[in-house]
Amino acid sequence: MKERIFLILANLFWAGNYVFGKYVVTEMSPLWITFTRWFLSLTFLIPISYFIERPNYREVLKSSWLPLSCMGLLGVIGYNLLLYGALEYTSPINASLVNALNPAMMVVFSFMILKERMTWMNVVGFALSLIGVLFILTKGHLEWIFQTTYNRGDLMMLAANLCWVFYSIIGKRLAVPPITATACSVFLSVIFLFPFLFLQPFDITQLSVRGITGIIYMWLFPSVCSFVFWNMAVKKVGPSHAGVYLNLITVFTAIITLILGEKILASQIIGGALVLSGVYFATKISKPKEKVMQSTQV
Repeated sequence: MKERIFLILANLFWAGNYVFGKYVVTEMSPLWITFTRWFLSLTFLIPISYFIERPNYREVLKSSWLPLSCMGLLGVIGYNLLLYGALEYTSPINASLVNALNPAMMVVFSFMILKERMTWMNVVGFALSLIGVLFILTKGHLEWIFQTTYNRGDLMMLAANLCWVFYSIIGKRLAVPPITATACSVFLSVIFLFPFLFLQPFDITQLSVRGITGIIYMWLFPSVCSFVFWNMAVKKVGPSHAGVYLNLITVFTAIITLILGEKILASQIIGGALVLSGVYFATKISKPKEKVMQSTQV
């Protein structure tokens, strides 16, 4: 029961990141949001990783600096810059709906790169999710696929998904404990981002109360609390069971959006239902009797 509560809270906080990000991006650039959020997060991530996993940071950085750097560039810098950049052009609910395609993309790319098992049900699920995303991008008019100008923010979220997929694949192959890997990749990312801050000077004292509240929220909840809750729960229930709860991000984002008085379009509801249904089938673990697609060439 405790693990379920942790999973629900983790996804609730991640959903809030979309909503608060939409507000904060009007006052800070995606670059400054990403740097500030993760720089502050290090104050918790490093102590947590030290007391739980007891790593030798010098040895970890020395032996795994390249994959950790790639993880930082993709998962911390690339994903977050694209996410907050996307929120300048699209709504939080649209961003979360497109992001919901992520688990299905993970299955497909794991099949292609890691040679993991994949069933025909997974393929159908991915196709269904993709149709759902296209339904959202075209606002319910699938015949516009090759004729419309897509929302820049929605396309940026698709690119963010790719960053997260490759970040996850690298992390899966990395022989470093998960919390330590995150802390080290964030540390390297902060170093990489620092020189670019001088290209976009920003006076943090100009932030409004709403902007400061948003940054504090993104620092404490999506970056720290969600991560700790998620890892504690996954350790007990396993990644496959926990992965199902990721669909709650879209649900919570929709609820928060409604509470704030914003409207949800019919195309978002239908497209979201297609995406979530497709993700269910795309990530469904095959039983021994199911026909499995082989990842090796014949």
